[in-house]
Amino acid sequence: DEARDVGLLEDAGVNLVFLPAVEQMYPDGAVTTVHVDGPLGSTLEGAARPGHFDGVATVVAKLFNVVDPDFAVFGQKDAQQVAVIRRMVRDLSYRTEIVVAPTVRERDGLAASSRNAYLTAADRDAALALHRALVDGEEACRGDGPGAAAERMRDVLAETAGLEPDYAAAVDPYSFETPSDGGPVLLAVAARVGRTRLIDNVLVQP
Repeated sequence: DEARDVGLLEDAGVNLVFLPAVEQMYPDGAVTTVHVDGPLGSTLEGAARPGHFDGVATVVAKLFNVVDPDFAVFGQKDAQQVAVIRRMVRDLSYRTEIVVAPTVRERDGLAASSRNAYLTAADRDAALALHRALVDGEEACRGDGPGAAAERMRDVLAETAGLEPDYAAAVDPYSFETPSDGGPVLLAVAARVGRTRLIDNVLVQP
């Protein structure tokens, strides 16, 4: 929603917005893209949306090349995207610093998202299971480890009427592989509620 976004930026005191045309970012005949290899690009969201992170990495690389920002802010709610961009910045030697903004939540714990506008009242009640699964998962992770956390999160999602679970996983927040002993753990969940697919996560620090 370009008009709404520009209005929000104006209200925040922003005085310059970069709005390139599609033709500027994707010229005819382009054959070069950035490919995200390994588990980081192919598990969880990568498995649910094949090729998605190649598109993300390519357009962000192009934006960084054009704008050359000192820093760029990404939201923790899209944790796998954050990991992809961090790795790309390291691997391709960008000088941009990646800043991760915490997930904004509603009072009842539901992660703020533009997709929430598509939820009916019943859908929204069911959607709260994602946050509930993460809260229970964090408790299980601190008590019995990542494996127990993933199992507990899957149980919470499976027990919720009106919700179709996609995944519930405990992974390393940087590689999206099995967490290392004593290291940080990312608890990530995804589910379809009605016609809307939602994701959420929480980072458990040692």
